[in-house]
Amino acid sequence: MRAARLIKMVLLLQSRPVMTAAELAQELKVSERTVTRDAQALSEAGVPVYADRGRAGGYRLVGGYRTRLTGLARNEAEALFLSGLPSALREMGLEDAASAARLKVSAALLPSLRDASDSAAQRFHLDAPGWYQEPVTPELLPAVAEAVWDDRIVHARYRRSGRDGEVERELAPYGLVLKAGVWYLCARAADDFRVYRIDRFSAVAVSDERFERDERFDLPGFWDERAAQFARSLLRTEVTVRVSEEGVRRLPYAMDRSAVHEALDVAGPADTQGRLTVTLPVESLDVAYGQLLTLGPELEVLEPAALRARFGAAAERLRDLYR
Repeated sequence: MRAARLIKMVLLLQSRPVMTAAELAQELKVSERTVTRDAQALSEAGVPVYADRGRAGGYRLVGGYRTRLTGLARNEAEALFLSGLPSALREMGLEDAASAARLKVSAALLPSLRDASDSAAQRFHLDAPGWYQEPVTPELLPAVAEAVWDDRIVHARYRRSGRDGEVERELAPYGLVLKAGVWYLCARAADDFRVYRIDRFSAVAVSDERFERDERFDLPGFWDERAAQFARSLLRTEVTVRVSEEGVRRLPYAMDRSAVHEALDVAGPADTQGRLTVTLPVESLDVAYGQLLTLGPELEVLEPAALRARFGAAAERLRDLYR
């Protein structure tokens, strides 16, 4: 543990002209007294660490010293490609590997480029979870992530949606997806690829046995296909509406965007009032009521009759409210 900290200290000093004891203590998560002892140990080992006294003082490397300890380990190299996803790295247990990788890359850069990581971090930040929801990290995510990185078979217990009890599965975990703050595992079970919500795993045992990846598997393509299938599977009924030009503009923001665009593509011409008659696939009449009500007077429900009557009753209540 101390050896790794000493290496990190050298890399920090190599990537910056000077660092105070407080700055090093914060980066290394130790006390300033420990920083002093570590600097002395490096000096005794032949690393030319020099301490400047005074208000503008700090630790620095003398004479342009360069370490050769800049080779990336495999987990560091993999984590580096995810360095734009700090929250995801933290949740998967890869934060330390990514930090070490960034330090090694910074140490290998020209002095004029060493602020590149800070410059990028100040200009781009990804906040994956949706609004109005508290992100919760699944307890078993680090274990699943470890199996994904190492191509190891997983034996898991999984709670199925809408059903009682659990099922046991032997999975070949191919990849992880973070969608709107929810983690999913794309895995091969028997000869079929499936998607599992990480927060529905009640137990995960990572085997020593490794599986052989199908190199033809494309994680982004697989996810896009399954996500589209899932979205379509929810649309089990239809409603017919007359919608104004403004309503047409707002409709994709109220319902499934791709389904709306497909429905508009096959709609007939607008009537004399400029309104289109459109048949929309929806999840249910209750869901459609909540979605379409947001368009207010820009939309008129034609069918089914029960939903039209519900909108009529809502219009009556609004009229009475604002009379």
